[in-house]
Amino acid sequence: MICVQSAHIAPPRPAWTALDWWPPVGWWPDPARDLLTAPSSSPAPSGLPAAGSAASATFVLPPHAESVHSARSFATGTLSGWRLDDLGENMGIVVSELATNAIRHGLRLAADRTREPVRLSLIRRDRMVVCALNDPGAGSPTLRDPSPLEVGGLGLHIVESLSVRWGWAPLAPYGKIVWAVLRA
Repeated sequence: MICVQSAHIAPPRPAWTALDWWPPVGWWPDPARDLLTAPSSSPAPSGLPAAGSAASATFVLPPHAESVHSARSFATGTLSGWRLDDLGENMGIVVSELATNAIRHGLRLAADRTREPVRLSLIRRDRMVVCALNDPGAGSPTLRDPSPLEVGGLGLHIVESLSVRWGWAPLAPYGKIVWAVLRA
C-alpha cells in the first residue's frame, strides 16, 4: 500500500500521463472549474476548512477486489484528517463505485498493461473535494440503464446522484481519469 499526502503546490506541468498522474494540490478538473468561483451562500461552519485551503492525498490500489475496501478506508480517513467527516459516507460510496469500475473494467480493458496501477487521489479545495481515479484502460465510462433483473450497472448513476459534478478524461498515451466533486 502506497500513500502520498501533500500540502504544498507543485510546479505546473504541461500534461499528465497515465504513468505519472500525481495531482498537485491545485489540480481541478477543467469541466468543474466554475465550481471554484461560485459564490458561497454562507461562511464555512466551525470546524470546516477555511476558504483558500487546499490539500491532496493519493493512494495506489493493488489490482484486487479487496482494494475497494482499502480505498474507501483511505478516503474516509483522509477526510477525517481534513475535518470533513460529513463527506465520509457519500465519499465512501463514490470511491467504492469508481474503484470497482477501475479495477473491474479499467484493468480488464488494459490486459497488456496490468502492471500499471490504479491511483485514487483526493484533492481538497476549500469545502470541495475531488475524488479522482485513474486506470490504464481505454474504455470510456458510460451511464447505463440496466434491466430490472440485471445485477449491477447503476454505479455511475449513484456517483452522479451523490456528487456536485462528475466526469472523465483520457490520459496520454493511454488510460483515463474518472472524477467526482463532492461539497461539504
